[in-house]
Amino acid sequence: MYDKDKTFLRELCEYHVSGQLKVAPEHISNAVLSRLGKPSVEVYNSFVKAYKDMNKKIGKEQYLVPYLMSSHPGSTLKEAIELAEYLRDLGYMPEQVQDFYPTPGTVSTCMFYTGLDPYTLKPVFVEKTAEGKALQRALLQYYEPRNAEKVIKALKMTHREDLIPLLVPAEGRRAVQRSARRAEAAEVTIHNDGTYTVRPNGKGGKGKTANRAAAPAGRQ
Repeated sequence: MYDKDKTFLRELCEYHVSGQLKVAPEHISNAVLSRLGKPSVEVYNSFVKAYKDMNKKIGKEQYLVPYLMSSHPGSTLKEAIELAEYLRDLGYMPEQVQDFYPTPGTVSTCMFYTGLDPYTLKPVFVEKTAEGKALQRALLQYYEPRNAEKVIKALKMTHREDLIPLLVPAEGRRAVQRSARRAEAAEVTIHNDGTYTVRPNGKGGKGKTANRAAAPAGRQ
């Protein structure tokens, strides 16, 4: 992007792109990009604009396909949400995202195992839990109704409930609400003999008794 001569960009767009160009910003949070050894997101944004302008100039309709990564060292839920907002504003819905996986001989892997920036020896947040990784990955595909529960949980954990109607589709919100109501609707007690008792919760369950039922096949 520091090359003011657009000859190379024109050559690229005109003769070497067949509709889509894959690029690897990997993230857009400057806090994470610095851990990746990459320039700030402003550089990527400048390239996106230059690419669009050049395609418009040569009369072609071509797109960028960004490669994105979740749970890279330095990425907390805050940075994952920042990326989700960026994707929403861009109108881009990634079908595939990559969860960070340590590979030998890289600075990122060094940070993953030590929890330290090898250049400064300062602590670096590293998400290693299965749940934390799942939440970050779900945020990158926030538009999927199947991810609604995880996205809502991540937003609540970071006190960003204001983003729920903006990131979680209505279908996903309704499914989460139905699931919560079902969970609150009944209390199930499994007994030592394999039978179980269902007791309704809430107003509908007051004063009601429940009979034991036989356990399903395979549970006895």
